Amino acid sequence: MGSTIKASDADACATRSYEVQQLAGRVGTCSDRLDSLLRRFWQVQMIEWQSPAGTAYRNSVGLQAAAVRRAREQLDFATSAVLRHAQAVSATSGRTAGGGY
Repeated sequence: MGSTIKASDADACATRSYEVQQLAGRVGTCSDRLDSLLRRFWQVQMIEWQSPAGTAYRNSVGLQAAAVRRAREQLDFATSAVLRHAQAVSATSGRTAGGGY
């Protein structure tokens, strides 16, 4: 067993890194979609409701918006974590089988 990494192993690591980067992009896209949803929630909340039912609806939308904001924050953390993982996978592609460079 040699101490150098095979070209096929390096290619596999590069491919995995690319796939993880793509995953980060998809998670980021979800975050962007939540931004769009939050804008629509905001538009609903800005309507001047004339009835108690309308006011209750606006309050309900506000609660949903708060939950979506928290979810968006978690997606941002997830995107960062996935990108860090992609960098770690990429860094391992330069190592030898014995763990050196």
